[in-house]
Amino acid sequence: MTTHAPAPTAELDEDALMAFVFRAVDEVGASLNCALVVMGDRLGYYRALADRGPLTAAELAQATSTGERYAAEWLNAQAAGAFVTYDPATGRYTLPPEHVVALTDPESPAYLPGFFQIAFGTISDAAQIFDRAREGDGLGWGDHNHDVHEGCERFFRPSYAANLLPSWLPALTGVVPKLEHGARVHDLGCGHGASTVLMAEAFPASTFVGSDAHGASVDVARERAAEAGVADRVTFETATSTSVTGSGYDLVTVFDALHDMGDPVGCARRVHDLLADDGTWMIVEPAAGDRVEDNFNPVGRAYYGFSTLLCTPASLSQDVGLAIGTQAGPARIRDIVTAAGFTQFRIAAQTPFNNVLEVRK
Repeated sequence: MTTHAPAPTAELDEDALMAFVFRAVDEVGASLNCALVVMGDRLGYYRALADRGPLTAAELAQATSTGERYAAEWLNAQAAGAFVTYDPATGRYTLPPEHVVALTDPESPAYLPGFFQIAFGTISDAAQIFDRAREGDGLGWGDHNHDVHEGCERFFRPSYAANLLPSWLPALTGVVPKLEHGARVHDLGCGHGASTVLMAEAFPASTFVGSDAHGASVDVARERAAEAGVADRVTFETATSTSVTGSGYDLVTVFDALHDMGDPVGCARRVHDLLADDGTWMIVEPAAGDRVEDNFNPVGRAYYGFSTLLCTPASLSQDVGLAIGTQAGPARIRDIVTAAGFTQFRIAAQTPFNNVLEVRK
């Protein structure tokens, strides 16, 4: 019988090992802080600190009608993570002015609670993904909890409000004049309708259709349009990306949704049919480079996490299940739209979180 000597064991760098251990401790703290930020948002801790200035734990508890022991531990966790500062001389905690904007101002493009909320909701459903990953099965968007759906709207809306009208639409060839004079627009994969309503408010001469496969999101979108006073020129319908009907649209938009679709090529073919000959398809996708290593950065890391636990399962739950992922990159999107018959493609605008792509026949 032949025996093999065990492979030599590489000598461990103890300093490197402990550095990784302490980095892992920081990762656990960051993971728990995801829930703590949602807690601070939901219980009004951040709002009270913003409105009332430096507070002790007792003062924060009183201001928010919550338990003092919870407020004290929450504050210490926030101070340890540098979300708030602590003054040992007074025992008070301060939310810095920049953090006030990021954590309490929903009109700022830097507003973060929605980002944490969608991450919190995604993690809450993660056990279901573990089971499905063994067989390569998917989990539909509608099967996720409320924090995923509401957090998605709260995360994306500030960026759309900051960029869509002043920079993204003007970056498209000849689109804004059409919208000003009266265009037909289809917002495909509209979710809660944030993007649809923003455009309708800005361009009263145009008419808009929003569609989404998730019926509950469509119901919310109708409510949002009514609240904004644009329901007379905005229609919402429940439909998949390959079953929407119509033609002659001047503009079709897909905001942060193409990568979630089971059949993005089929969607692209449907959009080709929806558009007028001189129409434009605007695709807004997560910021990504074409090579995997281009995305090894904080933004790419977050998006790969969402891709694993949320977006890839959503695609796999649908017909075809191509699952291109959140970090597909412009070249992959170009391949998809070219396969559907489009001939013009370019990156029209970019932000740290999004690529804005212009596609034409």
